[in-house]
Amino acid sequence: MFPLSDDNPTRLTPYVTYGLIAANILVFIYELSLAPPELQAFFYNWAIVPRQLTASFSGAAIDASGLPEWTTLITSQFLHGGFLHIIGNMLFLWIFGNNVEDQLGHIKYLLFYIGCGVLAGLSQWFFSSGSTVPSLGASGAIAGVMGAYILRFPRASVLTLVPLGFFFWTFRIPAVFYLGIWFVQQALYGLASLQARTNIGMQGGGVAYWAHAGGFVFGAILGPLLGLFSNKPQARSY
Repeated sequence: MFPLSDDNPTRLTPYVTYGLIAANILVFIYELSLAPPELQAFFYNWAIVPRQLTASFSGAAIDASGLPEWTTLITSQFLHGGFLHIIGNMLFLWIFGNNVEDQLGHIKYLLFYIGCGVLAGLSQWFFSSGSTVPSLGASGAIAGVMGAYILRFPRASVLTLVPLGFFFWTFRIPAVFYLGIWFVQQALYGLASLQARTNIGMQGGGVAYWAHAGGFVFGAILGPLLGLFSNKPQARSY
């Protein structure tokens, strides 16, 4: 179940959203140019490795990139592990990001996006502080965008593509239900990962559900603090 593209024009041209999408795509193209050993080293240098981050908080300097380990909380947001990973993330950023950027303005939206990504990464680290598996992707930051969106535009609807066998059906689902169900799923999967770390979640190299849930919650908190409700809502059904 995926939302389709947003056909709702915003007042501000979403330059930051466009720039973030372009940056993610360019980094992914660079990843494709690397041999497997080089790509693994690249991820360990620039993605969040929880055990390394934990050690850095204790004063250990082990980052081979020469930068403080905490910077991976930012750099990891521009890394992706495959085509489906980046396509899914950029689709959600394209659909929900432009309206949130329109409400916050370019500068505050960029700070909001990066801040949500950092807090999402810390949320996952909190539950997997001893893991050696790199955590990467824009999902946490985008979850923050979704958390702000559901507060600001609860009456908007999402045109959703649902595959049924060989056929595809489209349905309009209120954003509050679509995003609400998504958040509940991430929270439940996160709770399940606490009982089965080797199968689900960061420890097993799968999906960082706590980053998703944490990003969503922090997005709902930070959005209003940065002026999410200072302008009239512009989002329509799409």
